[in-house]
Amino acid sequence: MNTKVLSVGGSIVAPDAPDSEFLKKFSAAITEYLKKNPDDRLILVSGGGGPARNYQNAYKAVCPNAYDTNEADWIGVMATRLNAQLLKACFGSLCQNPVVTDPTKATDFTGKILVAAGWKPGFSTDNDAVLLAERFNADTVVNLSNIEKVYTDDPRKNPDAKPIDEISWVDFRKIVGDEWVPGKNCPFDPIASKKAQEMGLRVICAGGRNIENLLAILEGKDYVGTTIK
Repeated sequence: MNTKVLSVGGSIVAPDAPDSEFLKKFSAAITEYLKKNPDDRLILVSGGGGPARNYQNAYKAVCPNAYDTNEADWIGVMATRLNAQLLKACFGSLCQNPVVTDPTKATDFTGKILVAAGWKPGFSTDNDAVLLAERFNADTVVNLSNIEKVYTDDPRKNPDAKPIDEISWVDFRKIVGDEWVPGKNCPFDPIASKKAQEMGLRVICAGGRNIENLLAILEGKDYVGTTIK
């Protein structure tokens, strides 16, 4: 059985509120893909998206002088779990196991899909995806977000930022740094990046709303995105 890991960013599951139209298209496409590829199974790791940031911002507004990053991280973790439970429900009988909340304790799953959420403070669900790839011997994590490619800099701030097709872990980590901040918006979590580099894992960053492109990645065809290895 070939296991593939998708880190499904909260920015596409619930950019502000749950995106039911996207979830409908996504679940239909993944279901059809698995029918055509019976030897494949998928692990989907859900991010927190808008709900995580909204609740973290509310906490910061209420407690500006007692803001605790650990508490903020726990708020984000809980948002990922709500999104993950929604994803699990969307796939019905294809996902027979409970949502995984500790990737180090994940055991083999019986359905075609396993859904996971945030574990604990200190990193994002990207790191959970990397740990699940290690546990289930997957050589690639597909990181789906609201950006099609990684850029040399933030294109919203720097008009000279250039899209990247392929990059080494050494150079990628120069872009994202080494520190995790709750709610941090970056192409791939710096803690996850360090672990992925140690493992020799390949990560593909791509736009999650482009279903056709996602299927091309899963099928080993040409795709639009950034490959980190």
